[in-house]
Amino acid sequence: MRKIIYSMSVSLDGFFEGPDQDISWHLVDEELHRYFNERIAGMGGFLHGRVVHELMADFWPTADQDPANAGPMADFAVIWRNMPKYVYSRTLERADWNTTIVREVVPEEVRALKEQPGGDLGLGGADLAASFAALDLIDEYWVYVHPVLIGRGRSMFPSTDTRTALRLAGTRTFGSGVVELRYERA
Repeated sequence: MRKIIYSMSVSLDGFFEGPDQDISWHLVDEELHRYFNERIAGMGGFLHGRVVHELMADFWPTADQDPANAGPMADFAVIWRNMPKYVYSRTLERADWNTTIVREVVPEEVRALKEQPGGDLGLGGADLAASFAALDLIDEYWVYVHPVLIGRGRSMFPSTDTRTALRLAGTRTFGSGVVELRYERA
């Protein structure tokens, strides 16, 4: 059965974005971007909320046509275009680029999607991930800790009364100082 994997880059103090949606502090160099591409290329689909999908759809469909985006960025553009995408939104009317719009997070539908053949499913976006976590639908967490303190912003994990036991599945340190922490449900 496929897994749902929530992946996010965070500052050392636990924020995925700073004030005014600032992510300029993310240290995604060529080494890290290539690693992301390798991990993502074998997946069976992306699960995103509307905001994340619109941000991605505004840039990635044609990113590889710009010579300035050679290498891992151009490679990711191809991966993004070809990957099935499921966008959870009550307001989005239409979406292109191999995208299915889903109106609600229904646990039975998510479990049915996990039972389909193919690679694991990458979950992106803190709000959607909070909905999935509240319904106990996340199998793994891939956290990329960047060596920076930003002081304030949006937390990767919203406040909750639920405790989820996890088991460390792996780590990796990159030349930039970014550290990958991979956790599975215990």
